[in-house]
Amino acid sequence: MTETGPTGNTAHGTTGSTAQGTARGTARGTVSGTVSIKIWSDYVCPFCMLAEGPLHEATHDLDTEIEWMPFELRPHPTPTLRPEDDYLPAIWARSVYPMARRMGVDITLPTISPQPYTRLAFEGHHYAAAHGRAAEYTPRILRAFFQENRDIGQLDVLTDIASELGLDTTGFTQALTTGTYTQTHQDALRTAQAHRITVVPTIIIGQHHRIEGVPTTAQIRKAVLDTQTEHAPTQDAPACGINGC
Repeated sequence: MTETGPTGNTAHGTTGSTAQGTARGTARGTVSGTVSIKIWSDYVCPFCMLAEGPLHEATHDLDTEIEWMPFELRPHPTPTLRPEDDYLPAIWARSVYPMARRMGVDITLPTISPQPYTRLAFEGHHYAAAHGRAAEYTPRILRAFFQENRDIGQLDVLTDIASELGLDTTGFTQALTTGTYTQTHQDALRTAQAHRITVVPTIIIGQHHRIEGVPTTAQIRKAVLDTQTEHAPTQDAPACGINGC
């Protein structure tokens, strides 16, 4: 399994039908080609970080290509949430922390107030994708916010992460300062709109399987295997036609 770049719900995901979906690897018993998985996320959504574990557990031995896709829950100038207000501590106590404990994930409500806008971080994602580091970038940004309490809305924080990932910091800083990937990001948001994304994480597997919210490993694996079966070539069986057998 590998990942590429372009790139909430409070309970385990719900499944449905929709459009297409991108981690690539070797499958056991694969009957068809690589299955595309797209996962829409926002860096300030804790459920997006919790979705990463089931996603990798379900697909590590399957032929899939995972693509992390951008979605801004609160784009500028919409006010972002404040951890000192009632909502965030309540939802974390009720849903995030219990789920994280069950999954064995270390995650903490960041104290940064107000929470950062994520446009700049997503433009960094597009830079990372263009330089072959998309697979590492998204999980690293999520860890920086939810495990290290870092302000991922700040250019210096993003540049430091880019350096960790082996990206050219001068090129990264210049791209984010000059808006090199602003249009790319806007196009990605229009893609989200075209797919009717309203919650994150939203996962689209193949062309017909949609999961909204944190998925279970079984949900993802079943959707991938079903997609492989759907795409398997059919073989002609012996039969008689109107012109004879």
